Amino acid sequence: MVASRVSKVVELARRKGLLRPRDLAEVGIAREYLRLAVERGLLERVARGLYRPVGATVSEHVSLAEVCKKAPSGVICLLSALSFHELTTQLPRAVWLAVGPRARVPAIETVGLEVVRFSGRALTAGVETHDIGGVEARVFGAAKTVADCFKCRSRIGPDVAIEALRDALGQRKAAVDDLVRYGRICRVAEVMRPYVEAMLA
Repeated sequence: MVASRVSKVVELARRKGLLRPRDLAEVGIAREYLRLAVERGLLERVARGLYRPVGATVSEHVSLAEVCKKAPSGVICLLSALSFHELTTQLPRAVWLAVGPRARVPAIETVGLEVVRFSGRALTAGVETHDIGGVEARVFGAAKTVADCFKCRSRIGPDVAIEALRDALGQRKAAVDDLVRYGRICRVAEVMRPYVEAMLA
């Protein structure tokens, strides 16, 4: 009985990529079996309240997955989204996460976090869902991320926003119409327009 329950915990962790104790409650398994799986060397604790199978293949975006598991209503944004879409040479030292104006920010021991508070359509438009190591991750699409970079250029630097725009157009990861639409949502369409026109000339 104990062995089969521990096996179920490990199988659930394999399916989900990262396992939280509350995932066990959803399928009627006591948390005690999670502790037993760790003691037997079948699971490893990667952060407070997050576990994965020992020897599991680690995605290069594992830190994004950890954050998304802890903050499922947040959206990966700015430098982290640029890196995810391969639109920057920058290597973010923290995960950039967009949350609502009054959202609680999760405490994560193993990952640095840069939080940006968005509201309305700036938080809900352009969200894509990606599977990162079995974790459902919400990430802003390329065009929305470029617009966000212009919106937050005082925080991340205007050169990063311009590079992101150039790469998005050059790699055809963002259509001009989408850039304009998200530029309007982020209220930076007029700021972006001369750069877009110059790059298309």
